[in-house]
Amino acid sequence: MNNFQKIGIEPGLAICYSGYRKGQKPGNTIPTYEQVKEDLTLITKYWKYIRLYDCDAHSKTVLEVIRNEAFDLQVMLGAFIEAEANNFNCPWGGGIYSKPDLEENAERNLKKIDRLIEMGIQYSDIVFALSVGNEACVDWTDHMVPEQKVLDYVKRVKERTNIPVTFCENYVPWLSKLEELAAELDFISIHTYPVWEYKSIQSGLDYTKENYYAVAEKYPNKPVVISEAGWTTRSNGQGIDPLQVNEENQKRYFEELTEWTIKDGIPTFFFEAFDEDWKGSEDPSEPEKHWGVFKIDRTPKLALQET
Repeated sequence: MNNFQKIGIEPGLAICYSGYRKGQKPGNTIPTYEQVKEDLTLITKYWKYIRLYDCDAHSKTVLEVIRNEAFDLQVMLGAFIEAEANNFNCPWGGGIYSKPDLEENAERNLKKIDRLIEMGIQYSDIVFALSVGNEACVDWTDHMVPEQKVLDYVKRVKERTNIPVTFCENYVPWLSKLEELAAELDFISIHTYPVWEYKSIQSGLDYTKENYYAVAEKYPNKPVVISEAGWTTRSNGQGIDPLQVNEENQKRYFEELTEWTIKDGIPTFFFEAFDEDWKGSEDPSEPEKHWGVFKIDRTPKLALQET
């Protein structure tokens, strides 16, 4: 099995990238051209592929920097689609919207999908795949989009471009539903986070393999990649056992995951390049803030330090 070959790209390491620094966040202050250039200079030392979550101004800057500075990077470009249905199962109380809000989101989503298409075509020398959404169908999401609407977006992209199309989602919905969507995609993209499911570092890789092969075996004729897998380095105990997270464990998971996925030919985007302080709660030990293999000041964590 070599899914690099199946989706038409050369073997290489991949990482999720979002460059927001202290005082920056989506919809507010975004990273500058020079800041993105600094980030990508670091990234190209280790990785050949990056995943961008949205087709927004930050992603536009990233694509411009790659082209202008001739960085040897290829991009999976995403569109972050917002809720088009209420999800009363969201455990943190999000996911519930008024009817006008849902209708407005649907209008914005359609415009965003069209922007994804436009950016993909404009940067077709850099963009190797387009993703029509991120974690929008899993039962705990706060931005639920019905499978049929995601399918409509996939078809819209495929009608207008020749770029491979995917959808990035937690591994569970691929096993319990999404069969019709999977059939339309060029390849399936899954997320797997053992540490969010209270797995130890000793069992982390085995659990990742279990998640991956369960999906791959359900869809034997469809390439499956890992669009997110990682190990945070701090936790306040909300959802992740603090005893399981530190830089040593992240290093172990990073190395084991890399060895396995390269050996088995599985394109895998490690989550993520840099810590992002804007994410999650105000608690400085909020796990969402600490998934990077670089700290927010761009110094490397143990996973990237030479031993």
